[in-house]
Amino acid sequence: VQLVESGGGSVQAGESLRLSCAASAATGGPFYMAYFRQAPGKEREGVATITLETGNTDYADSVKGRFTISQDGADNTVYLQMNDLKPEDTAMYYCAASRLGSTINWRHERRWGYWGQGTQVTVS
Repeated sequence: VQLVESGGGSVQAGESLRLSCAASAATGGPFYMAYFRQAPGKEREGVATITLETGNTDYADSVKGRFTISQDGADNTVYLQMNDLKPEDTAMYYCAASRLGSTINWRHERRWGYWGQGTQVTVS
C-alpha cells in the first residue's frame, strides 16, 4: 500500500484546512485508515480513524467536534477536515493504513502497517 498525502499549510487560529491521503495498492485494501500527528518533542498521537467498509469513525478527545475524517470510496482517498484550528494543533500529520483488523487500539502506532510521508500543519 502506498499513501500520498497533501493539504498541509500555515493558517491562523480559527481557520480550517483539509488534508488528503490517497491510498493505492497492487492488491485489495487498505480497509482501515487513520491520521496521526507529531509535534516537536512529543510522541506521535492518533487523531482520527475510519473503517472504509462501514464508514465508522473515532477521534481523539482533543479534536472531537472540530475534525472530521471521511472517505471517497471510489478511489480509497481519505480526508481530514480540520476546523477551528488551534496553535496546539501544530504538528506533522501522518496518514496510516492497514488491510487487517486488529485488537490493538487504533491510537497505537504499531496497529498500522503503512505510513504516508507526512504533511506539516502550522497554526499561529
